[in-house]
Amino acid sequence: MNNLFLYARKSTDVEDKQVLSIDAQLNELREFAKREHVTITAELIEKQSAKAPGRPIFNDMLTRLEAGEAEGILAWHPDRLARNSIDGGRIIYLLDTDIIRALKFPTFRFEPDPQGKFMLSIMFGQSKYYVDSLSENTKRGLREKVRRGEYPGPAPLGYLNDYSTKKIIVDRERAPIVREAFERYATEKETHETLRAFFARHGILTCNGKQLAKFTISQLLSNPFYYGHFRYA
Repeated sequence: MNNLFLYARKSTDVEDKQVLSIDAQLNELREFAKREHVTITAELIEKQSAKAPGRPIFNDMLTRLEAGEAEGILAWHPDRLARNSIDGGRIIYLLDTDIIRALKFPTFRFEPDPQGKFMLSIMFGQSKYYVDSLSENTKRGLREKVRRGEYPGPAPLGYLNDYSTKKIIVDRERAPIVREAFERYATEKETHETLRAFFARHGILTCNGKQLAKFTISQLLSNPFYYGHFRYA
């Protein structure tokens, strides 16, 4: 019972802020596999949050387990496998049906017996509780910013998020360009199409290097943030 899939996961969400990097997980798991005499069938790496079902690599791994390609999974911690009730339930079910015959974690000792599955379900529940609590705390913090009159989101074009002070400040490079765009549009001689070209001439493009969409221009021109108000929820 030594042929296992190595599964490493890391997301960019706050939920994974304190989790080892992918490289660190791989190094730790490879060393653990040697100590435990585990044969790694394949190394599967996923960079996606587990707070909702639908991870493609995780789902493919379970399909391959059902096909008998490996006998189980090697992961850094149970929360690498699931932070939601559906994925956690699938793991437990595959253990119940003997499709998964081994789970190995350097940080958590597991045996595929009733007590082990009970403790694993508790770990999955704790992971889900952590994500749910984090979400509630984040929403509460955003609501408090709104009460203070502070915009709780990404700064609009012409402004910057100052992460040291958690305030929104003027982007000294782009603010004059945005101001000129408003002034041009106020003359009624400019259209959304000509403003797209105007921003492009000043190097303001999408992340793909294309001109801003007409919808983006429309949103900018109608955004109350530019006269001191903001919309939230």
